This record gives sequence, C-alpha cells and structure tokens, in this order.
Amino acid sequence: MPGARQKQLAAKREAVTEITSENLPSAFRRLCHDVSLARDRNYSSVLIDALQQRVLAAHQRVYGARGDLRGRWLNFLGGGLPRLARAERRFVLAAALLFFIPLLLCLMLAQIVPDSVYYILSPETVTQYERMYAPETKRLGASDAAAASGQLAMLMFYIANNVRIDFQCFAGGILFGLGSVFFLVYNGLTIGMVAGHLTEVGHAQTFWSFVAGHSAPELIGAVLSGAAGLKIGYALIAPGRLPRREALTQAARDAVRLLYGAAFLTFCAAFVESLWSPIRSLPFALKIGVGIGVWGIFLVYFCCFGRGRHAA
Repeated sequence: MPGARQKQLAAKREAVTEITSENLPSAFRRLCHDVSLARDRNYSSVLIDALQQRVLAAHQRVYGARGDLRGRWLNFLGGGLPRLARAERRFVLAAALLFFIPLLLCLMLAQIVPDSVYYILSPETVTQYERMYAPETKRLGASDAAAASGQLAMLMFYIANNVRIDFQCFAGGILFGLGSVFFLVYNGLTIGMVAGHLTEVGHAQTFWSFVAGHSAPELIGAVLSGAAGLKIGYALIAPGRLPRREALTQAARDAVRLLYGAAFLTFCAAFVESLWSPIRSLPFALKIGVGIGVWGIFLVYFCCFGRGRHAA
C-alpha cells in the first residue's frame, strides 16, 4: 500500500507539472501567486529569481502568442487562401458560374432590350443609378446626399454594403445551399443589369472607369462567400457517413476560412472604391488599364501562390 500511495502522489505531481494549453492560464496564475508569496516571506533571492524567470517565460507564452496572429494572417494571405480556394475549387467554380453567367447575360440583354432593366429594378432605382454615374455628377458612385458626407462616410457605406452581400451569400448556405444560390444569382442579375443599362444610355465611360479598379476584389469576395455557403449547404445535403452535425462542423472550418479571405478582399475593395474609383481627373484608359491589371494580379495570385513546398 505505501508503494501504491507513492505512485499516486508521483502521478499527481507529474499531472500538475505537465503544462498544456488548457491548464496554462491557471498554472500561470499559481506561479504569479508563488512569486508574490516568496517576496512577502523574504525567501532567498535565488528562489525568487528562478520564479521570476518562470513568470517571464510563461508570460511570453501566454501573451506573446497573440503576436503570432499577424504571422498567421500573412501566411494565410501569402499562400493559404489561394491554396484553400484551389482545394475547394468545386464550390468556387460553382459559385463563380452562378454569379458571372447571370451577370454577363444581363449585361448583354440590357443593351439589346433596354426596358429589360425594369424586370429586376424599380424605375426609382434605375433613375438613381443614372444620376450616380451621369457625366455631370460631382462624385461618381454616390448620391448627392452621400457625396456631401465625405470620404470616410462613403468608405463605411461601401464596407457595409459589401459585407451585406457577402454575408447573404454565405449565410444562405444554412438553407441547404439554396440561399447562397439565390443571392449569387440575384446579385449577378442586378449587377449585370445595372452595368448593361448604364452602358446603353451613354454612361459607359463614367461607370466603367468607376468600377474597374475595385471590381476584382469585390466580385471575387462575393464568389468566395458564396462558395463558403455552398460548402455549408452541401454538408447538410450530403453528409456522407458522418452525422449531419459533424459533417457541418467539419465543413464550417474551411468555409469560415474562405469567408475570412472574402472579408479581406471586401475591405480592400471598399478602400479602392472610396479613394481611387471616384477620381475623375485620371484618364479613362489609365483607370481601365489599372482595373485589368488588378484582375490579372488576382488571377496569378489564386492560380500560382501557395504552391511552394513551404507555403503556408
């Protein structure tokens, strides 16, 4: 019995001294208490110094871990996001087709049948878009009231609008993917109709010079959000051999990471949309050229980045 008792105590000591991510905070608090107690009782300086060294090391591990967040984000954006998009290419491609095919069809239809824009948009909305991109407007892409509110307010507006679209495309996945399909198609139809109508009524230069610079990150962000929603919906429809709840949990890990990437692109698009896109003093050819270049950069990014052996 004494031998068994000693083994139990030894096992207990090993369990206490074994530090894991779960018991690290409580162990750190106990260590700080030990340092305070040693100082109050005037223990030897050697013991106090040793405890202080442990406190510093634990502090670095507890709070210094937050410093890795920037590194993880850089690794994710440097290679993790494009590699994830390629790994989930089934959903990304499906989302892209659901979004861009209606967009391109409506872009052509609105120029062939001008009144078709009223099938999707109200006359008041069409008139508002015409004013926003009229050659004589003071600030492209904004109503008169919004333009008077300043760049910061417009930046917040663009962020809120883009986040709303991305969230709709993602959150709709919980309805077995049907919500994501609806919002991808609907936004594609709306954007295509607006672009086609404004081109047809003679606002092509003002409209395309405005959207060229930020269209790539904004539209790709919407596609990635939709892909994340489709992945959620697919896990609910076809969980395989897993329980539907577990399948949903596994799918949500990569879906949320896709949403992180979409959020980053959305914020980038909002900054470009508020700071670069409204500038009217720049030549039309320059703004279109920059827009084409941005699309090319993102094409190379998603096709080539993250393929290295040490890619994040």
